[in-house]
Amino acid sequence: MEISLEQFTQIAGRAFDDLPSTTKEKLYNVALVVEDLPTREQMESLGGKNQYSLFGLYEGYVQSSRMHAGPVLPDKITLFRLPIMRSCDDINALKQRVLATLKHEIAHHFGSDEKGARQATNK
Repeated sequence: MEISLEQFTQIAGRAFDDLPSTTKEKLYNVALVVEDLPTREQMESLGGKNQYSLFGLYEGYVQSSRMHAGPVLPDKITLFRLPIMRSCDDINALKQRVLATLKHEIAHHFGSDEKGARQATNK
């Protein structure tokens, strides 16, 4: 399945808007970004996985570490359009994958490790 970057960005924005208000209220200094694929640097930071196996990435300081970090740039959650599209057969599956990926990366923002982030995805 394939949709434009603009359409994908709208779906990501709606997924964010549909998150519970209690979750959105707890987010602090986080930017949501859509890219086609992860950069070489992003892939190297993760040990060089396949670009198409990565649906999203959280980059920043987890909230529990923020008070010790001093002034910092906004954290960033990136959703990767091409891998997500490639994994979905229809628009409904894509919307579900975007929401699940967003929840997963937000869990990292709140300090969850990979196992905890996977559990958050299923909520």
